[in-house]
Amino acid sequence: MFLKHLFILMSASAVLAACATPKQIVYFQDLEAGATVNVLPESQIRLRPEDKIAVVVNCKDPQIASMFNLPYTTTRIGDVSNNLSNYGQGLSGYTLDGNGDIDFPVLGTLHIGGMRREEVAAYIKEQLTSSNLAKDAVVTVEFMNLSVSVMGEVSRPGRYNITRDNFTIFDALSSAGDLTITGKRDGVIVLREENGVQKKYTIDLCSAQDVLQSPVFYLQQNDMVYVEPNDVRARQSTINGNNVRSTSFWLSLASLATTISLYFFR
Repeated sequence: MFLKHLFILMSASAVLAACATPKQIVYFQDLEAGATVNVLPESQIRLRPEDKIAVVVNCKDPQIASMFNLPYTTTRIGDVSNNLSNYGQGLSGYTLDGNGDIDFPVLGTLHIGGMRREEVAAYIKEQLTSSNLAKDAVVTVEFMNLSVSVMGEVSRPGRYNITRDNFTIFDALSSAGDLTITGKRDGVIVLREENGVQKKYTIDLCSAQDVLQSPVFYLQQNDMVYVEPNDVRARQSTINGNNVRSTSFWLSLASLATTISLYFFR
């Protein structure tokens, strides 16, 4: 009878040990209805060497505007093996060199490294206006190759484009389909290159205070977001899951105890 109770107790403990509690899953646990949390000032993307942007100039005279616009590129899309002939068009772009410069039509070399997208548009417009090249120019700047990487316990790991100036960690995680149920929410890692070195930040998604005041709440180009597996997932990843923290370990131990008891007390 004692061994029977022991077996039941050990089995129940193993099952409970394998379960994640709501405190390990729910976001913003410290944020009650109507509560407010201070958010750090918006941190817009600033251009760096190797970033690629599209610049479009529009004005009343299309011929003047065409002098400052790169041609559209035509790209083959579809499965080449099936001889598909679908084509798509896209804007050509400017890639910043190592000094943060681009070679712009007519205007020549422009230094735009460190600028925000809206600052680049205003700067090019000012150059066109002051040079009497296009008094009524409207300049639009779009990101082309800026992205972040999302890895680990998310539904769709991958590299995702930055689609707006204030791109947050929730934008990145939403693009990746959110964390899986086995993703560790209280220690999401963000790696960011600063002054030539990689710096590690951690964010606790369960705490609104921690998330909204984190220096990596607003992501930058080339940031890497990594979601670690929680304890349940970590146990599953071991060989056969047989370690002292695993459910199978305790079930095996209980089974062994039962076998021994049957052998000695039959």
